[in-house]
Amino acid sequence: MIPELGSFSLILALCLSVILGTLPLVGAQTKNLLWMNLARPLAAGVFVFTGIALAILAYAFVVDDFSVQFVAQHSNSLLPTRYKLTAVWGGHEGSFLVWTFMLTAWTLAVGVYSKSMPLSFVSRVLGVLGLLTAAYILFMLGTSNPFDRVIPLPPADGADLNSALQDIGFIVHPPTLYMGYVGFSVVFAFAIAALLSGRLDAAWARWSRPWANVAWAILTIGIALGSWWAYYELGWGGWWAWDPVENPPLITWLFGTALVHSLAVTEKRGVFKSWTVLLAILAFAGSLLGTFITRSGLLTSVHAFASDPTRGVFILAILGFFIGGALLLYALRAPLMKSDVGFGLLSREIFLLANNVILVVAAASIFLGTLFPMVYQALTDDLISIGPPYFNAIFVPLMIILVVFLGVGPLSRWKRTSQAYLVQQLSKVAVASVVLGVVIPLLIMLQISIAATVAVMLASWIVLSIGKDVANRTANKSDRLSGLRGLTYSYYGMQLAHFGIAVMLIGVALTSYFAMEKSVLLAPGQSTELGEYSFTLNGSSDIRGPNFVGDRAEIVVLNNGEPVATLYPERRVYLASGTPSTEMAIDAGFLRDLFITLGEQKESGSWSMTLYIKPFVRWIWLGAIFMAFGGTLAAADKRYRRLRQRRSVSAEQQQSVTAGTQVTPVS
Repeated sequence: MIPELGSFSLILALCLSVILGTLPLVGAQTKNLLWMNLARPLAAGVFVFTGIALAILAYAFVVDDFSVQFVAQHSNSLLPTRYKLTAVWGGHEGSFLVWTFMLTAWTLAVGVYSKSMPLSFVSRVLGVLGLLTAAYILFMLGTSNPFDRVIPLPPADGADLNSALQDIGFIVHPPTLYMGYVGFSVVFAFAIAALLSGRLDAAWARWSRPWANVAWAILTIGIALGSWWAYYELGWGGWWAWDPVENPPLITWLFGTALVHSLAVTEKRGVFKSWTVLLAILAFAGSLLGTFITRSGLLTSVHAFASDPTRGVFILAILGFFIGGALLLYALRAPLMKSDVGFGLLSREIFLLANNVILVVAAASIFLGTLFPMVYQALTDDLISIGPPYFNAIFVPLMIILVVFLGVGPLSRWKRTSQAYLVQQLSKVAVASVVLGVVIPLLIMLQISIAATVAVMLASWIVLSIGKDVANRTANKSDRLSGLRGLTYSYYGMQLAHFGIAVMLIGVALTSYFAMEKSVLLAPGQSTELGEYSFTLNGSSDIRGPNFVGDRAEIVVLNNGEPVATLYPERRVYLASGTPSTEMAIDAGFLRDLFITLGEQKESGSWSMTLYIKPFVRWIWLGAIFMAFGGTLAAADKRYRRLRQRRSVSAEQQQSVTAGTQVTPVS
């Protein structure tokens, strides 16, 4: 009976979301205060009933209710409780319920933190989000109900959760990624509301910026967590593989990065309005693209949840309706997006425009490389593979150009910048960057690599240009400390995010070009050398977990005869499914990782294993943390917290007077 309550909650949420997606939109158009005032309570109601459905599904997992088909497919009585809870998003139906719940959470947050905005604008934003929520819930109830029962008789036990998903990475990565994905739905709704209202001024950009920054920051962490999880869980020693399921988040992130910059220009200068609206639509389309790829039947992987092509057709219809409708509205409102503000060929606007173009081209290139094999197979029935060589050949040069602009942009001026000024500002920075690019890899790694040198040079270019810009902004202050205090959170957030890119660049370069790898066969007591480290296999022992059995090897690592670490890689077999799994052993360090993957045991008692030394690999994720913190800091800027409600209410009253209706402020 309890699972039926979950379905009933989803039906109630669907009804409320349909009302949310209609009455407030109509009310905003007709200036009906009663209907507009329904938006916030309806958003809260949709959130509550979707949350109840999610809680009921989690309860079904905890109590091992295998009469629920989704529970029977993705859980087992031996599964530890923490993984029973996270198995909620271990398959298609549950993951989509989590996705929808997060959308309702974002919708509620917009309702709560939008008191300073005009009521008609908020009604349109919440109305668009209500329509989107209704489409998602209808999709669940029609094709992917997580509460469907097993008929006629439930199994005695469940099939178990995929062994690769029984890990802490799966606990944190998917929810964070979903939250970032769904966050761009909010920015999309703001853009559609602006198009519907015809209010394509700096105000809507200012209202949108905090939401875009937070969504971008969360998506950054989500992608970084996925990279980290793949690195230590899948056993191949890498952190990015250009996987067709992993690429859509990067596409969304690239569009989102361009959007964050474009919103800044629209707010401050009133230009790039059309760019900003289009990028909001594209970022949202990227999130739907990820949903379509993983649920359309095109792919099957540890990340994909496809089993019924009908689901893909439904999601494609959602994508077509919302994206097609948004682009049609965009075309109709094009005359409103013209700007009379001008700027020169050398100006901050131009550098930000170049930034947007590069990011969009990079996203389009990844999109083409991801979808082309699928389309080719559908048309010809032949398989074709597009791998890292294509993506690296396109993506890396574009990012090099982007990083160059990244150093120049903040030091340029709005409207017009003289060439002599830029040369004066950046000549010493450029020379110092070249020197550091040569010296740092040589001092740290005692090796020379042209690619690594270029990457470190570009990272130095970013860091030194940040230092130069901060020095310029505090140069005329009597006290440097007070000058630093006078800088805004938005400015610090921007520079911190740029600094994170520099840190990530160093990590990518040094671990890509100076990593070492060795596959060996060791018997107990034998040793092997890799780099400056010695690895000795002491032996192995049997292990038993709550739902698995296996073997654990003990490997002692020495450096110049001194003990560094003792590592315990494992090979497991999960009891319910009989699936083998490998648990890597990693000695993590700020400057390097020691990484061991355990292979098969031979009849002689020897073990095959692969050893890795990964210099500076942690800097990749450290850079992502800086970037995400920068985005969050920018969203916390004081001016977003001090939006004057009086001004907004006045604007609302003026609009209503024009329409012949008196508006009463509603808090």
